[in-house]
Amino acid sequence: MNYSMLRRFAFLIFLVAAASEISAADYFAPAEGDYTIRDFKFASGETLPELRIHYRTLGKAEKDAQGETRNAVLITHGTTGSGAQFIRPEFAGELFGKDQPLDATKFFIVLPDGIGHGKSSKPSDGMHAKFPRYGYIDMVEAQYRLLTDGLGVNHARLVMGTSMGGMHTWLWGEAHPDFMDALMPLASLPMQISGRNRAWRRMIIDAIRNDPAWSGGEYKTQPPSLRTTAEMLWFMSSNPVLRQKEAPTLRDADDKIDKFVADYLKTGDANDVLYALEASHDYDPGPALEKIRATLLAINSADDLINPPELGILEREIQRLPHGRAIVIPLSDKTRGHGSHTIAALWKDELAKLLKESAK
Repeated sequence: MNYSMLRRFAFLIFLVAAASEISAADYFAPAEGDYTIRDFKFASGETLPELRIHYRTLGKAEKDAQGETRNAVLITHGTTGSGAQFIRPEFAGELFGKDQPLDATKFFIVLPDGIGHGKSSKPSDGMHAKFPRYGYIDMVEAQYRLLTDGLGVNHARLVMGTSMGGMHTWLWGEAHPDFMDALMPLASLPMQISGRNRAWRRMIIDAIRNDPAWSGGEYKTQPPSLRTTAEMLWFMSSNPVLRQKEAPTLRDADDKIDKFVADYLKTGDANDVLYALEASHDYDPGPALEKIRATLLAINSADDLINPPELGILEREIQRLPHGRAIVIPLSDKTRGHGSHTIAALWKDELAKLLKESAK
């Protein structure tokens, strides 16, 4: 290759890199902000003078001639997560790019950090165990206030969420049935937390509350029970086949667990996770499912240890929705157990169908 050809080749590489940077800036680098809700009253009766809700947005809100927002999409995260978890290749890279299902040049995408999570108000900010006891109903109400009062959104094209966010999605459909065109809960069931799902949560809750080092929430260093928390989260978040492939020997398994725990302990907080797990105490959409009027698509995966399909709950309850359907993604080398909810390549075609079905 002569010098002239080399220069042209180098220039082409530069153009490709520049285009990638522009694309990333347009679709994968959201704007961030905080919305403060004054005197927020929790369902427990407690009040917080200032509740901070952190959020990320991509795109711009658009309203029709009647002043109704037409392109807003709310996406809510799972327990101990944050809106930041969606800004990565397997999610944003499959959904938010040009001509993808949630093209950020067409949609106004809102990714909030739930109460007690991420950069929103949480126990570890300073109140510790004196932070108000929040539940999923409080979290949904704060999301609604963020959209309507904070961002001026009076209608949502889509509300969707993963895991805890999936459970929030069911509650959204009941609490605000005319607010959205479509709902897509992922990795969740429309019934109160019970059975094994309650059991693993109780194991973590009891480990923390019965840990002498927890000191009623006033610890100076993280209590040993936070390690138990991390180990349980590692155990429940994937499927047995994948875990065996990742850790085929005793030493490999120990190394994998130790690395996960070490990474978790860098940022994890016992009070925050305790509150986050206890927040599911008021989740019970079952009695009011018929209130949901929006087109709803529920997606679970066959290898989800938290919401196993053999329970038959999703298949039974979805029949109560006039505009609802459910899909269970089969086990494959691409699924990740409960974590399949964030692997958008597994279900983005179904999302595109949902948007088409619910178009007005």
